[in-house]
Amino acid sequence: MSIQSFTRGPSSALLLVSFGREKGLSAARLLAGCGLSLEQLQDPNSLLSAAQELRLVSNLLTLLGYPRGLGYEVGARYHFSSYGLFGYGLISSATPADALSLALRFLPLTYAFASISYRLEPGLGVLSFVEPQVADSSVREFLLQRDMAAAAVLMKEIVGPDFRLTRFTRSTARPVERPMGESEQILGLAPEYRADSHGLAFDQRFLSRPLPQANPLTVSMCEQMCVQLLERRQAHQGAAALVRQHLDALPAGCLPDLLSMARLSRTSVRTLKRRLQDEGTSYRQLRAQQRSARALELLGNPGLNLTQIAERLGFSDLSSFSQSFKRWFGVPPSAYRQGRPG
Repeated sequence: MSIQSFTRGPSSALLLVSFGREKGLSAARLLAGCGLSLEQLQDPNSLLSAAQELRLVSNLLTLLGYPRGLGYEVGARYHFSSYGLFGYGLISSATPADALSLALRFLPLTYAFASISYRLEPGLGVLSFVEPQVADSSVREFLLQRDMAAAAVLMKEIVGPDFRLTRFTRSTARPVERPMGESEQILGLAPEYRADSHGLAFDQRFLSRPLPQANPLTVSMCEQMCVQLLERRQAHQGAAALVRQHLDALPAGCLPDLLSMARLSRTSVRTLKRRLQDEGTSYRQLRAQQRSARALELLGNPGLNLTQIAERLGFSDLSSFSQSFKRWFGVPPSAYRQGRPG
């Protein structure tokens, strides 16, 4: 899927340029090769492609010499006001749980490049982040850091100043170039490395807190306008890409039926089936593709055994998972894992 198939408002790119200028860089150097001008970024009606923002990120990293933890530092500057009308819809929600649900539904309006999903653990709410599909590893790491930090800041601004993280995890190894600095923390918490996933965990009780600025009329208005905005930004995106977006935003084992997906896509079952058929696919195929892709992702995590992976993918047992995996890829998951390079 891709969130990258959506056009984007200028606020995120303008924030990146402002950050670079604070570091002594000129707007012209930051925007080189982006096909953008500072005037365009200052126009709230401008729309950018994901490729343009990616080039801006690459320029920023190159010009600053790829400093460690830069994404966390930049992500801490994404406040709810950075998201425009969408941000006001979040803080006007009845509870943080409602705000989180709204945010995941309209993820392309958040400027995130990472895929974000939510799951419950005993007593905890956990936001999981999947690295964006970007070839440049430095850009990919920056975006992941930025998106994790921005999500934590947004949660704190929605919940209140006492919001704190219980756990901040990265599935990668700890960098060894130099000691960790404060810029590599999120809300004052340092990451735990070699975890099962990139994630932010917090006390689940935060989610049920009534929000002081709750206004159902404001939320309804913002939601309607967000739907229109999303439709505008996905003008060149087909039904299949939209379905993939919704599937990627859900936990690994959550597989909605066609009726539920039609509701998420704000269309009828008949219309959704017809549009997918016109694009040469079906909901069943897309769901299998998403599940198989998630299986490969989880198999790449040595901290998970096959039974745990089967459970996360929503299979009733390991045998069912193995049969499906062999149907997808021609080999059982155990053989695939043993043959993985590295």
